Amino acid sequence: MLLAPMRYKDYSWPHNPRVYSIDYERKMAVNKIPFGYYFLQDLGRTRRVMRGEGEFCGEDAYAQFGALANVFYDKGPGMLIHPLWQSASAYFVELRLEQEPRPWYVRYSFAFWEDMSYYSGEARPLQERKTAAAGAAAQVHQVVKGETLWGIAQKYGLSMQSLVGLNPGMKNPNQIQVGDEVRIR
Repeated sequence: MLLAPMRYKDYSWPHNPRVYSIDYERKMAVNKIPFGYYFLQDLGRTRRVMRGEGEFCGEDAYAQFGALANVFYDKGPGMLIHPLWQSASAYFVELRLEQEPRPWYVRYSFAFWEDMSYYSGEARPLQERKTAAAGAAAQVHQVVKGETLWGIAQKYGLSMQSLVGLNPGMKNPNQIQVGDEVRIR
């Protein structure tokens, strides 16, 4: 099975990382109460951390690592798109060269932190159904069972980043529901 390449901002991996993991974290507090008992308090979910390891091989191995390092230096979050896992608005927080690079081989590891400000929970006004520039009705796609935002983006020839940009009122692009309307133009 041939998978699409993993992407972040403008960068597409020439081949997907060998290892990819997602850490989910929930903060808990332990409160002591009399007679040796305790009470657990759920302080809520925190960020997801996406980690991976991979290699660049071939004539341009070190140049590929350099291109990935340049993306690391870009400020702000971007869309991290993995062909099998959930897409996420994330910060690129860690890039490590795992060994001294050889001309044809570079081994590296990375970490991304989910951008939690994306899910602020704040109320947002409903989007206008007309586009500001042309005054024409916006084109929307109604979500049906089994669809993902990634699949909808591919169906209409859009990048995930541009599709999410067209839908700023969407709280979580990984949790679309049947019947949701996704703006595509």
